[in-house]
Amino acid sequence: MHTDTKRARIAVAAVFTVHGAVAGSWATRIPWLQDHLVLDSAALGLALFFPALGAFVAMPMSGRLVHRYGGRTATRVLLALWCAALALPTLSPGFPWLCAALFLYGAAAGTCDVAMNAQGVVVEQRLGRSVMSGLHGMWSVGALAGAGVGALAAEFAVDARLHHAATALVLLVAGAVVSRGLLDTRPEPGEQPPPRFAVPSRAILAIGVVGFCATFAEGAGRNWAAVYIEDVTGAGAGLAAACFAVFSLAMSVTRLAGDLVVDRLGPVLTVRAGGLLAAAGCVLVAVARTPGPGVAGFVLLGLGVAVTVPLVFAAGGNATPTPGQGVAGIATITYLSGLVAPAVIGWVADVTSLPAAFGLIAAVSLAGVGLAGSLRPRSAVREAPVVEPAGR
Repeated sequence: MHTDTKRARIAVAAVFTVHGAVAGSWATRIPWLQDHLVLDSAALGLALFFPALGAFVAMPMSGRLVHRYGGRTATRVLLALWCAALALPTLSPGFPWLCAALFLYGAAAGTCDVAMNAQGVVVEQRLGRSVMSGLHGMWSVGALAGAGVGALAAEFAVDARLHHAATALVLLVAGAVVSRGLLDTRPEPGEQPPPRFAVPSRAILAIGVVGFCATFAEGAGRNWAAVYIEDVTGAGAGLAAACFAVFSLAMSVTRLAGDLVVDRLGPVLTVRAGGLLAAAGCVLVAVARTPGPGVAGFVLLGLGVAVTVPLVFAAGGNATPTPGQGVAGIATITYLSGLVAPAVIGWVADVTSLPAAFGLIAAVSLAGVGLAGSLRPRSAVREAPVVEPAGR
């Protein structure tokens, strides 16, 4: 069993990497898509709302899928759908088709996200130590790799339809291979399945609010770092882009090393320390009027929020009888935060100023600090039985 669990940890880390590579590949070709379909900023913004909407609608059903078909089968099928969905947006002949394609793309992303995080929770339970932060770090590694290949494709003017079709095929095959080692968790005979459309329970809501705060701050950093450094501190476009890269790198490195911190400090203290660091980073950003302090503030923000979301997923998966049910509830709440954060920050910045908006983000981060006690481990949840693959 222990050998199979270690193999499953490697497999689920690889699944996270493939999932991230799809996301990174998509993000780099958005400008091509905008030019190809002749979309103005308003139309593109509306289209980019549909992936989050698709995920938000589909994720509450994910726990039932994982329960019914087993952890390994559900994750493998949903990962395949997610990889294949990469090719859909660039093949869209017009705006309505693009919105429909992005809705399906987001639904595949969200349901696969739930399945692979539920698998991560099971692996963590069996190993008896934190692994979720490292798994999310591998997602960031995959996203950076996918973005790197996408940047090269854009630089050499490769048609995005060809780029995404080829990438989808490669990642589809890679996902099928690496996911073979996942644990095939199965419900016990007679076990009550999760509801078809899971509404988060009170315990999941309490945990999810912490994730909402962290995702809100993370989304602000991702969406506004480059804009802030260029518009508020007067830096050039190159330094502004570098600020976003440094922010992303800070998050990736912290997540890869985060499990060591969690095992030493525990989830509650880790989240509180991270929230204070994120709030300090937001304050530094808000008062910065030159590039140096601004970039430093975004680095602190990235360091502070990096580990919170993985810990929230782990806590949610351990707070329900089946990990998929808890993870689905948490994912729904965090994706909701991702939906509203860019618009709220833009509205606050328009009414007041961008520095004032980052003052709001500091307050949201501090709210997460105050609510971090909801991540305190509860009594152990029954472990789902594992069906060993044939031939092992």
